[in-house]
This record gives sequence, C-alpha cells and structure tokens, in this order.
Amino acid sequence: MNLPNKITTFRMGCVLVIAFLLLFPWANMGINVPVLFNGVDLIYLITFVLFLVASFSDFLDGHIARKYNMVTNYGKFMDPIADKLLVNSLFIILMVSGPFRIPAWITVIMIARDLIVDAIRLLAAEQNKVLAASFWGKLKTVLQMVALSFVLLNGFPLSFISPLAGSIFCLVLCSLAAFTSLMSGIMYLVKNISVFQDQKKEE
Repeated sequence: MNLPNKITTFRMGCVLVIAFLLLFPWANMGINVPVLFNGVDLIYLITFVLFLVASFSDFLDGHIARKYNMVTNYGKFMDPIADKLLVNSLFIILMVSGPFRIPAWITVIMIARDLIVDAIRLLAAEQNKVLAASFWGKLKTVLQMVALSFVLLNGFPLSFISPLAGSIFCLVLCSLAAFTSLMSGIMYLVKNISVFQDQKKEE
C-alpha cells in the first residue's frame, strides 16, 4: 500500500462520504441544512469541495506512480474503478436530486460508454493487449468533472443572474460532457475493433 494506492483508496472513501451526504434524509431527521446561495445548501457546498479534492487526487496518484515508478496491480485495478464510481455515482444521484437535476439521457450515455469501454478492455486483456487512454477519453473526464462541479453549485456564477441562466449553463456543460463521452466511446470502439475480430478467429 504505497502512497499512490493510499490516494486511490482515499478517493474511494470520498465516494462513500459524498453518497452519504447527498442521500441522507436530513430534513426527515429534523436537521435544518442552511441554504447559502441560489439554492445551494451547505451539504452541496461540502460535497463540491470533497469532489474537487477527489478529482485532484485522480491526477495526483497517477502522476506519483509514474514519476517514482510505484505502479502496482492494485493501482491498475482500483484507480479506474474509483474514477468511475466518483463520476457515475454523482451523475446518478444528481439525476434524481439537487437544485439542478441532470437529464436521464445524459447519465445513460455516461454509464453505457463506460460499460462498452470496459468490455473492450476486458477482451483486450484476455488477448494480452494493453489499450492506451485516448485524447477523447481524457477530455471526457475533464468535462465530466467540470460539469459536475457547476451542477453541485447550481450553475454558479450564472445562477446569480437568473435561475434559468444557471440551469441552461448546467445543461450545456452536461450535454458537452455527454457528447464527448459518446464520441470517446465510438472512437475507442472503432480504434480497437480488431479485439473483436481476433477473438472471433480464435473461436
């Protein structure tokens, strides 16, 4: 359990804390959560800060592991799982709750893309092939994190102009992330179509 693996494990812990904060029935328990600005309460602000820390840890653990030659099987396995849990769990939760609710079709695209890419990687691993991350995949991750950050803040700072402006801003960012996610999935499939062809020949 070296430093990068500890950071990855920390990110997994952040996912659990974020899920608890957003799903716990604070009002039903008689706990009054103060609203700070434009429909954003204290819980969402804390979640936003935790999400930023967890997102930065995604960059940090990989950077340390590569720079100091600390890559491990645990990190290879858990790092992508931690990333997907962090992002997709938030998309699911914010689809059904929050000041701005992410449209279901956006969440479906995000999760479907990840399932397809993971299936391709699984087939590649069975054929002893390593598939590198693409530019579209990295861009997708960045846009997802940016979109979720602004959704947690209900479209800040445009929400100060009007609630509608904040909602449109969130929708545009989420739509861009969904489009990029879809494109990255298509590009990944086209680029690695040989994985399916090789398996078919072996059968």
